[in-house]
Amino acid sequence: MIRSFLILTIIFFMLGCSSVTLRTDTQAKNHKAATFQKSYVYWWWGFKGEHDINVREICQGKAVKQMQAINTFTDSLSIIFTLGIYAPRTARVWCETQEDKS
Repeated sequence: MIRSFLILTIIFFMLGCSSVTLRTDTQAKNHKAATFQKSYVYWWWGFKGEHDINVREICQGKAVKQMQAINTFTDSLSIIFTLGIYAPRTARVWCETQEDKS
């Protein structure tokens, strides 16, 4: 019984989402829908795999407001069920909009 509880507790904590957010100004995080979102594949707990994101191409000349690397719930499930062999991460980019300018 205790062993089952311990295993379930460990799985619960491993399923947590995490994120790293970078802003280009001193404003608070933007919680609106991202301009760009894509999942990238990494292997062996994230040690293998390298991806570049061209924010100039994504924003097409507009300013970049926020960038984020996030480990979503489904990303976490994939990592757990493959024991870390397959470790996806999701990237998000927010570009400046007309609302930001006014």
